Amino acid sequence: MKAMVYYGANDIRFEERPHPHIIDPTDAVIRVTKTTICGTDLGIWKGKNPEIEEQATQKIGQFNGRILGHEGIGIVEEVGAAVKNFKKGDRVIISCVSRCGTCENCQKQLYAHCRNDGGWIMGYMIDGTHAEYVRTPFADTSLYLLPDGLNEEVAVFLSDVLPTAHEIGVQYGDVKPGDSIAIVGTGPIGMGCLLTAQFYSPATIIAIDMDDNRLKLAKELGATHTINSNREDAIQRVLEITEGRGVDCAIEAVGIEATWNTCQHIVKEGGHIANVGVHGKSVNFELNKLWIKNLTITTGLVNANTTGMLLKTCCSGKLPLEKLATHHFKFAEFEKAYDVFKHAADENAMKVIIDL
Repeated sequence: MKAMVYYGANDIRFEERPHPHIIDPTDAVIRVTKTTICGTDLGIWKGKNPEIEEQATQKIGQFNGRILGHEGIGIVEEVGAAVKNFKKGDRVIISCVSRCGTCENCQKQLYAHCRNDGGWIMGYMIDGTHAEYVRTPFADTSLYLLPDGLNEEVAVFLSDVLPTAHEIGVQYGDVKPGDSIAIVGTGPIGMGCLLTAQFYSPATIIAIDMDDNRLKLAKELGATHTINSNREDAIQRVLEITEGRGVDCAIEAVGIEATWNTCQHIVKEGGHIANVGVHGKSVNFELNKLWIKNLTITTGLVNANTTGMLLKTCCSGKLPLEKLATHHFKFAEFEKAYDVFKHAADENAMKVIIDL
């Protein structure tokens, strides 16, 4: 089969790979019909995650590449003997988190930290969805039936971007009715935070970015204020909007020092900083100024414990996620899709969809 394979920093190749097969009786093999590229995939491509090579080398003595991708939908091709909830031919959403459902962490709904070789492993520690077929561990607890009538492009976002935004941004940020919130970074994760934050009726939603096209879309999707940090002092503008107080919740949705710095300067006493962005480098944490503010600062990896709820909400048509699918490619154009997403600002790209 064809697949996008990572071999090291700035080295990915569209090439032939072996067809996956059942390894454990709880596995399923899925024929992928639609997938997308995540910012985390770009980070891996750029060398942000050397542990991929280290883990493979320790385990099998060599690194023969890793198929990227952890988002997608498809059709069940084969199931292991222990799989009870799915059968060949079922249309499914593939969760980015694989969970055994029985270990200590899974019993606490910390599925991202499944102790039985689960968690976020797909496209990271095992081969992922940027291929014609993918093996899904723990199929019974890591797949979702794809409802008839649900927009398939919306369904792809249920693999990762939407539950990540909702759980790590909005829920961890403890967004409540009447709150003021700021979302720093309006890429796919930031837009997911903007949409799902509205479940909890915040009074003020401030979207901050350097891209006017993304800020325009943020306004369409419910932001009450937008700030282009390339032209304005974002910290000063937030303080002006909030009458000098700052926001109840600052959501960091990029993963760089500049956006973290904005968050730590705009949150008010008793507020929350919810870090969603994936940081590859350390940042300046001004604890000397923050210690006195009674803040809650959270980090996290998606557990996908709200995916079922979000799936029902998407079926109701109340989340206009299809607006995030800005570019479409055929499977043979995978390399082009990566290039467009890598240059998202120049291409006005939000999420790229790859059809198989």
